[in-house]
Amino acid sequence: MKRIGLLSDTHNHLDAAVFRHFEQCDEIWHAGDIGHIGIARQLSAFKPFRAVHGNIDGYDVSSIYPESLRFTCEESEVFITHIGGYPGRYEKKVKDAFSEKPFQLFISGHSHILKVMFDKQWQCLHINPGAAGKQGWHKVKTLVRFTAEGKHFKDLEVIEIA
Repeated sequence: MKRIGLLSDTHNHLDAAVFRHFEQCDEIWHAGDIGHIGIARQLSAFKPFRAVHGNIDGYDVSSIYPESLRFTCEESEVFITHIGGYPGRYEKKVKDAFSEKPFQLFISGHSHILKVMFDKQWQCLHINPGAAGKQGWHKVKTLVRFTAEGKHFKDLEVIEIA
């Protein structure tokens, strides 16, 4: 069992509340638009950290963190990319990745819109954690916490940061 803290779109701002909300997490995953490498360093010093770069990230971030990340967590395949769409409206690279080898959890960022949806066609959970930074049109910063246990994802919590 692993407890995951998920965020995206920090855009050069890391709220101190992230550390409090992710204190009980085993890993932190970031779905891109980190901003500057210092944010990734702070998060990776705090907990084991996985991330992808986003469209605003410069070379300092993109040279370390890939555009897409595929890995196994517990007994499930996970695919993370910054710009990926959502069920019924996936980007081509996500469709290609599904076709290559299906995954059970798809995570993306970019839209600043918090979404948790189940894709019946691919039997896959999609999570977009919204945006944790200040920059963008969103009014509330959001984070997501959940548990990966075996082939299941459960105990999902949406956290709003004022």
